[in-house]
Amino acid sequence: MPQTPTTVQLNPQTQEAFNAYIRDAETGMEQTLRGSVPFLWSDRAPYTAQQVRKGQVVAQFWSGRGPVPVPNGLIHDWIGAAFIPAVTLEMVLALIQDYDHHQNIYQPEVMASKLISRHDDDFQVYLRILKKKIITVVLDTDHGVHYRSLDLTRALCRSYTTRIAEVQDAGTPKEKVLPPDTGYGFLWRLYSYWRFQEQEDGVSVECRAISLTRNVPLGLGWVIEPIIQKLPKESLIRTLEATRQALHPEVK
Repeated sequence: MPQTPTTVQLNPQTQEAFNAYIRDAETGMEQTLRGSVPFLWSDRAPYTAQQVRKGQVVAQFWSGRGPVPVPNGLIHDWIGAAFIPAVTLEMVLALIQDYDHHQNIYQPEVMASKLISRHDDDFQVYLRILKKKIITVVLDTDHGVHYRSLDLTRALCRSYTTRIAEVQDAGTPKEKVLPPDTGYGFLWRLYSYWRFQEQEDGVSVECRAISLTRNVPLGLGWVIEPIIQKLPKESLIRTLEATRQALHPEVK
């Protein structure tokens, strides 16, 4: 009989390795704002830029390789890009900042959403997230989100989880929220970095999503690997597609 995943706990070594990766990634992202490279990742390769402008949602590993192994974990670093025609930067930001309605915009992955607080460009947000591939995992997540305007046509967003807790028997009388960083370990951390650029005929939207999961223990690849290898990319593409669909339903 096949094994099923056992619960695990995020350990300090794994967390510190992720923190170090985030520090390096954010340093690199800040350097790209100095004008030595294009603001948008997709504009750095003509073929990618062409695909995006034609309406494709493009996503790939940031490094071009697979997940980054760390002690007892894996870091997944993906970048995705989409173009939304016939909209303005103001319209895109208004939609994304409408956190009370993310459960409608980004369903079924976002099961529930709520804006906890807002102070100028800083938001505190709650999302209940569904991860489903072979098995179903429900997560209660809290996020800190900061927006930053660069000029009239460009903006940034940094979103990071402050709590991720797995929910057992979600939606039933037996529902139980586990302590943070305890459970199957299919998502321990998620940092998302958005870039928006308004152009004459629409807005280019990009998201770099860096997440931390457990590693794949021997004998459990059949159930864990599809979840932690494929879901980050699929989730990123769905998020970009749903954002575009909500603003421009004519685009499929």
